[in-house]
This record gives sequence, structure tokens and C-alpha cells, in this order.
Amino acid sequence: MIDLIPEVATKRLVLGVTGGVAAYKAAELVRLLVKNGIEVQVVMTEAARHFVGPATFQALSGKPVLTDLWDGGSTNGMTHIDLTRNADAVLIAPASADFLAKLAHGAADDLLSTLCLARSCPLLVAPAMNREMWGNPATQRNILQLKRDGVAIFGPDSGPQACGETGMGRMVEPQTLVENIDSFWYPKRLQGKRVLITAGPTFEAIDAVRGITNLSSGKMGYAVARAAIEAGASVTLISGPTCLTPPSAAKTLAVTSAQQMLEAVNGVIADADIFISVAAVADYYVLNPSEQKIKKDAHIFTLELAPNPDIVANVMNLPDPPFCVGFAAESENLYEFAEAKRKRKNLPLLAANLVQDAIGSDQSELILFDDEGAHPLQRAPKIELARQLIEHIAKLYHKERGQN
Repeated sequence: MIDLIPEVATKRLVLGVTGGVAAYKAAELVRLLVKNGIEVQVVMTEAARHFVGPATFQALSGKPVLTDLWDGGSTNGMTHIDLTRNADAVLIAPASADFLAKLAHGAADDLLSTLCLARSCPLLVAPAMNREMWGNPATQRNILQLKRDGVAIFGPDSGPQACGETGMGRMVEPQTLVENIDSFWYPKRLQGKRVLITAGPTFEAIDAVRGITNLSSGKMGYAVARAAIEAGASVTLISGPTCLTPPSAAKTLAVTSAQQMLEAVNGVIADADIFISVAAVADYYVLNPSEQKIKKDAHIFTLELAPNPDIVANVMNLPDPPFCVGFAAESENLYEFAEAKRKRKNLPLLAANLVQDAIGSDQSELILFDDEGAHPLQRAPKIELARQLIEHIAKLYHKERGQN
């Protein structure tokens, strides 16, 4: 049996909401956090109440919203201290320019700024302000000081702003913040490592509108990318055509065909410590695709196919290949075919499943094959399987290199 990643217990988060139009995003953030099983206690500044009412956050979090330093929920009158003693982190989202200045200089004149100063847990901030305010030297000095103090900074993003201007200063989107928080809490078993991942199907053109592809959704590959980011890795994701949104922290390269995927892999593989080939690459391509749409007629239509390059084999044949992980999707004889594939390609690790149990689904089962045998992973959401896979990869990678 493999050593599974330690289960992350229910997390408790204090969410501080400061004054700014991005406060409306904090409502969606609370909804997503609660949906992910995180307990959220909202604390608002007086300015924040001018943008979103406390009743909204109370309804979404299921907890009374705290706003006043002198009217807290503690019987001992020490709300600003008690709030963080049982919290796993404090997140300020949105964090206004004024509040960032307070944090940088240790000011404490309301409940939120006081609990940040008295906290005994990590502090995370998601800045949100006008582009000129963000670019102001004073704000940049404050951000630099917060980083030196060990505060995690999420964002900001660039784009259209409520004032009508465009530039850096938008609060990162709630879903991205949830991913950042998940990543913050997970063990950093691959900290500093560079991981290259392929995901999704490939599409081999027949003519201008038709092609050969497969039913891969890309969900497993994208989940593996997210899990690798959570483990502290720097991730490059090479993706075939999917409808998925890649993790914001990944460098994503979009490709269509198997040849394009191979070229993309070859272009970055020299920088990779670990290569995880999750993509369902088409085995064949059309030798002479038509540039124009082929018109339908009553005759039998014949395609001439040629085998696509084997991307994993190409990587394994490099003079100094990275640690390589393969994937196999089989419709029968899973154990026999998967282990044979692993040995044929000389892979240290191969993850396999049955196509009928996995393609398109949000859940799956995996069996990990390595030199010690087969290690079944029970059916679970793909992100949970991806986390277990990344933990196993980290164990084998560090063992191979004589590291703890």
C-alpha cells in the first residue's frame, strides 16, 4: 500500500472584508469556501458595510458577522484575540490600499486590524484597488514590507476596473483565491520542483472541419496540475482541446495535434524535474488531410493513417530524462496491460484505470504501478486521486535521488 497524503482536517478561516467595490466578490468567495468544507468567520470594516451588508455574509457563512471591536462575541471582551486562536489563517479579501498600509505599519484601530496584529496564525491578503493606487510607491513599499513579514500576497490581477480604467489592481477571482488557499495549506512535498504535465485529448485533422479525437475531458490532467501546485511545484501544463479552465498558477500551453504536443514538450522538457504524461494522445494521424471540407457523397471514404509519435518514449530516450510518469486507460485486462506498458517504456511509475470508469467523470479509480507492485486507489473525486498520485510521485522522486 502507498503512503497517502495526510488528510487535511476541516479548516477554519477568518475572512476580513475591507472597503472597496470588490467586496461583492467576497460574497461569492464565502460561498465557495463553505462549499469546500471550510468554516468561515467574516469580519467587516465600517467601510466594507457601505458596499455589502453583513446580512449577506451571515446568510452565506452561517455565522454572525463581526464588525465592532467593542461589541464582539467573546464573553471575556477579547474578541480580537480569541478569533484567531482557533483559526488556521486570516484572509483579507478585498484588501484596500488603506488596510494594507495599516498592516504594514502595525496600526490597530478597529476589530479587523487589531485581530491581524494579535493573530497567532498565517495572514493572507488579496489586494484590490485602482491601478494608480496599486502602482503608487507607498503601496509598493507596504507590499514589500508585508512580504518581508511573511504575509502571503494573492494577486492582484490586471483588467477592467469599476472606475472605468484598465490596469493592475483587480482582486483575483474567488475561484482562484480558493485554489490559492488550498495550495497554501497542503504539504509542500515538491517545493521548488519543476513539473511538466500533458492533459486532454489531441485532435488529428481529416479536413477543415473534421478530425480524429477521443473522449478524454482533460479533468484528470488538470487535477494533477492543481495537486502539483498545491505541493509547491512550478507547473507547466500542455493541454489539448478542452473546455476546462487551467489552474491560474500554471503556465499553460494550448496545442491541438499530437505533433504539436510533442513539439511543445520538446521545447520545455530540458527544464523539467518531473514529467507526467496524462494526455490521451491519438495513436494515429491522417497522412493527407484536406485543407477544404470534404463533400459528402455516396462512395465509401477511406482514410490513410500513420502512427503518431510516442511522447513518453521520446522523453525517456533523452540523455538525461526527468522522472517520468505515464498514464494508461484500458478497457480490459487492466493489470496485465498497464504493467506491460510500464515495463516496455521503462517507467518508474504508471497510473492506470478503466476507460468506462473514468472518461468524462468527476470521479475515478486509479491503480499505481511501480517497481514494488500495484497500488490501488479507491474511487474518489479526481482532485483527491491527483493529490494521492502527487504524494506517491514525490516519495519515489525523492527516494530515487536519495532525498528525504
